[in-house]
Amino acid sequence: MKIAFQGEIGAFSEEAACALFPGAEPTPCPTFEAVFEAVASGAAERGVIPIENSLFGSVHVNYDLLRARDLRITAEHHLRVRHCLMALPGVTLADVRAVYSHPQALGQCAAFLRERLPHAEAVPAYDTAGAAKMVAAEARRDAAAIAGAQAAAEYGLDVLAESIESNHRNFTRFLALAREADAPVPASDGAPLKTSIVYAQRENVPGGLFKSLAVFALRDIDLFKIESRPLVGSPGQYLFYLDLAGSVADEAVQRALDHLGEIAAFVKVLGSYPRGDVEG
Repeated sequence: MKIAFQGEIGAFSEEAACALFPGAEPTPCPTFEAVFEAVASGAAERGVIPIENSLFGSVHVNYDLLRARDLRITAEHHLRVRHCLMALPGVTLADVRAVYSHPQALGQCAAFLRERLPHAEAVPAYDTAGAAKMVAAEARRDAAAIAGAQAAAEYGLDVLAESIESNHRNFTRFLALAREADAPVPASDGAPLKTSIVYAQRENVPGGLFKSLAVFALRDIDLFKIESRPLVGSPGQYLFYLDLAGSVADEAVQRALDHLGEIAAFVKVLGSYPRGDVEG
């Protein structure tokens, strides 16, 4: 089984892919869009994408892609992210004038960079492991990368500092994606399940958002998260992403979604799947 992920070998997304699908073949992709395309086209059986980080918030591009593409969420995994600063052998902190990494990683390590490397420029890169690969390939002795320890081993870099994230309860939530035909709806058999949806209101009126959320409260359905995103082409209008307890196979959830469909402009189910544990 091929599992598409964004980034280079050694990326945290590869680690999440291996945790979700042990023994499968992780397949690197240059962009998140390419991950979705690989799964939609059948080039990969599954995709793994980050959706939110406990320190730096949501990965908004992936929320937009979930709405735009016809894939389904089949699982989630909370990965404990431990960032390392790495450079060519012999390079010291005093030598570093630029630190490369994904913008999310730079944000998660902002306190370390501010305190220990105030003289260095933080430079965004498309991927954590890709930043490590670039520093190694270009033999930059004035540069370092922020990535996981696996990337340092993969590209022959020395770790100058480890666990440099601003808070050590640093988790990234990853989602597994599949084509709709390969994503059967799980039934609630005692295991905790979660359903993700996206919807838009018909119009912005006082109490409109409250009424849309009340369809779940009326049926004692717990909501884990709500995320709003602008509705492209409609200034001042928003999409709402919800994570809620249960499966669309549950009668209460189905009734709530039917009720929401009566008052919303549209409702799209992104998937029902087992809830992932946060450990470590």
